[in-house]
Amino acid sequence: MIKKLTLLIVCLIWHCYLLQAQPGKSTQWSANGQGYYKADKSGIVLVPFDGKGSQVKVPASTYHDMPLKDFSFSADEKRVLLYTNSKKVWRYETRGDYWILDLSTGKLQQLGSDKPVSSLMFAKISPDGTKAAFVSEHNIFVQDLSTGVTTPLTTDGTRRMINGTFDWAYEEEFGCRDGFRWSPDSKSIAYWQIDATKIRDFLLINNTDSIYSFTIPIEYPKAGQSPSACRIGVVDINSAKTTWMQVPGDQQQHYIPRMEWVPSTNTLIIQQLNRKQNESKIMLCDAATGNTRPLYQESDKAWIDVKSRWDDDNIAGWDFINHGKSFIWVSEQDGWRHLYNVNIADGKASIITSGNYDVINIRKIDEANKCIYYLASPENSTQQYLYKIALAGGKTVRLTPASEPGTHDYKISPNSSWAIHDFSNANTYPVSEIIQLPSHKSTGNQVATALANNDNNANKPKFFSVTTVDGVKMDGWMSLPANFSPNKKYPVVFYVYGEPAGATSLDAIGAGRNFLYDGDMASDGYIYISMDNRGTPLPKGREWRKSIYQKVGLINARDQAMATKALLEQYPYMDPERIAVWGWSGGGSMTLNLLFQYPDIYKTGIAIAAVGNQLTYDNIYQERYMGLPEENREDFIKGSPITYAKNLNGNLLYIHGTGDDNVHYQNAEMLLNELIRYNKQFQFMAYPNRTHSISEGQGTFEHLSTLYTNYLKSHCEPGGK
Repeated sequence: MIKKLTLLIVCLIWHCYLLQAQPGKSTQWSANGQGYYKADKSGIVLVPFDGKGSQVKVPASTYHDMPLKDFSFSADEKRVLLYTNSKKVWRYETRGDYWILDLSTGKLQQLGSDKPVSSLMFAKISPDGTKAAFVSEHNIFVQDLSTGVTTPLTTDGTRRMINGTFDWAYEEEFGCRDGFRWSPDSKSIAYWQIDATKIRDFLLINNTDSIYSFTIPIEYPKAGQSPSACRIGVVDINSAKTTWMQVPGDQQQHYIPRMEWVPSTNTLIIQQLNRKQNESKIMLCDAATGNTRPLYQESDKAWIDVKSRWDDDNIAGWDFINHGKSFIWVSEQDGWRHLYNVNIADGKASIITSGNYDVINIRKIDEANKCIYYLASPENSTQQYLYKIALAGGKTVRLTPASEPGTHDYKISPNSSWAIHDFSNANTYPVSEIIQLPSHKSTGNQVATALANNDNNANKPKFFSVTTVDGVKMDGWMSLPANFSPNKKYPVVFYVYGEPAGATSLDAIGAGRNFLYDGDMASDGYIYISMDNRGTPLPKGREWRKSIYQKVGLINARDQAMATKALLEQYPYMDPERIAVWGWSGGGSMTLNLLFQYPDIYKTGIAIAAVGNQLTYDNIYQERYMGLPEENREDFIKGSPITYAKNLNGNLLYIHGTGDDNVHYQNAEMLLNELIRYNKQFQFMAYPNRTHSISEGQGTFEHLSTLYTNYLKSHCEPGGK
C-alpha cells in the first residue's frame, strides 16, 4: 500500500509538471561551494558534499519556528532572507511575508510590516547589503535595513497597472514573475511596467461561496487581441524618479520577456519579441539616458523560444561570460538547438556546440575551467544525460554513465566541483545522490543501487517506435496487461498531450502509469500507450518541433491517429473495437480532435480541461504556435475541436472546472452547445470553482478518479477476449 501511494504521489507530481505547477525551492549553495542548505523543523541545515554530517546553520528558534516557503543567504552569509506565509497568485505561491535575520546580532526584522499580510513579492537585498526592495500591491518599495524606513518607488500601481511583476499571460506563457532587478551599484532598480488597462477582463463566476454569485476578473488577452503594453524603467533609489528605456516599436505589439543588468555597468540588456514571436531582438539600454541600440537579431519562419524553454521554466538571468563582454545564447538557426557565444561589443555570434542533435538544457557555465555542462540525448529522444564541452567549442563528452539509462538532471555547485544528481526511469523511482564533477563519481552510489534493485517484472513499460503512413517516426511507451496472451484481444487506452508545451513519451517515472485510474490497469487487462507526435518538445531538431506551426489540432492529431492505425495493423492483440483516448489541457483538446476527426479509430474519449475553441485561449501561447487570427483565422477554426463536434459517434466524457483561469469554462459551454446542436449524446461533469488542475476541495481527486475509472470501464470494457 505504501509503494502504491508513493507511486500515486510521484505520478501526480509528474502530471502537475506538465500543467506548470508550483516550481520547487531554489537550491541554496554554501558560499564555499562545498555544500548546500535545506530547511527542516530544526532550522536551516548545511549539508556538506563530503558526507561528514549535516549541521544546523540557523536554528528554527531564531526565527520563532516560522514555517519557511523559501530562504536565501546574503553573499557574505551574515544575513538570511526568510520567505513565509506564502499565498498563490494564480498558479504560484509568489506573495507572502519576508523577514531578514542578522546572524551576527540575532535581530529579526520584518520587511514591509505596514503592508497587508502576505502581500510582499520577490524581496531582494541590495548588492551592498544596506537595503531591501519588494513589490506589494503592484508597486515597488525600498526599505532601509538600518532604520526600517520604507519608501515607495512607484505609486501608480493598480490591478491593471503592474509594476515589478507581470500580468496573467506573461506569467503563464513566458515564466515571468519576478519583475525587478537591483543595479550592480545598488543605486537604482530596473523594472517592468505592464499596462493592462486596455485588456478586457474575463470573468470567472463563483456560485457557491455566497448566497449571491460574484465574479473574479482576470486581465486576459485572448488570441487575436493585443497584449498588455510593456515598458522598462530604471528608478533612482534616492529620488524615486524613473527613466524609461526608449525601446522602439508599439508597446502593445511587442513583448519584452527578458531584462538584466550587464555586469559592472549602468547598461541593461533586453530581449524584445514581436507580436508573432518570430523575430527576436537583443538590445542594450543606457540606464541613465534610456537610449537603446540593437545588438543581435534573429528570426524564424515559425516562432522563437525564450530562455524558459531551455532553463526549466526559469526565464530570469543572463548567461554572461568574460566579465560581461560576451554571453551564451541558444538558437535553432542551423536547424538544431545549439549554444552560441555572442560578443557584446559587435553582436557577432560563434557556435559552440554543433551537429545533428539538440541541447536540451544548460546546466552550468564553468568559466574557471572554460567549459559548459548541458543536458542532451543525441541517440534517444526519450532520455536525458549530462554532457560537457569547452567554451571554445570542439568535442563534446558525455559524463553520465552508459550503465544508467533514463532521465537525469543535475544541480551543479557554484565552483562546478559537485552536483546534486537526480535520476529516474520508467521502472525506477526518483533517486538523488551527490556526485563529483567532472568525474561523475558518486559519494553514495544511490543511482546504481536503485537500478540494481529494480523490479524487472513483465509489466514494466516497453519503449517502441512506430512509423506512420506519412513517414513520421514516433516514439512511445506501452504497458501490457498482466498475464498477457498474444492470442487474446485487449482494450487499448491512449494517453495524449501532443502540443509544444510538453512531451509524454519520456523514459522517466510516470511513464506507463495512469495516475487517475483507480486501480491497476494492467491487472484489469488494459494496454496503456502514450506517443509523442511532431510538435512536441523532444530533442529531435527544429523541423520536428516547428512543423506544427499554424497546424495545431491538425498535424498533431493526424500523427497520433496514423500511429494508432499503424499499431492496430502491427499488433493483432489490440482490439479495434475497444480503443480509448484521454488527456488533460492540451491533451484534452487532442482527445476531442481524435474522437471527432477520427471516429473510425477512437471509440471512447475522456477529455479534461480542454481548449475546445483555439480563439478562446491566451494570445501569447496560441499566437506563438498559430500566427495572428486576423491573418489566418481559418487555421484556428480548422484546428479547434468544436469544428468537428458533429462527427461524434463514440462515447465522450467531458470534464472542466468552472474556476479554470487558464482554459476558461466557456470552452466547455461552447463545446456543449455544438454537441447539443447535432443531438450528440455525451456525459459531462463540471467541478465548481476548481481551477485547471481540478485539485481544490475535499474529496475532489477521489471523485475525479472514480468518475474517470467507472466511465472507462463502462465504455471500454477491460480484459482480454
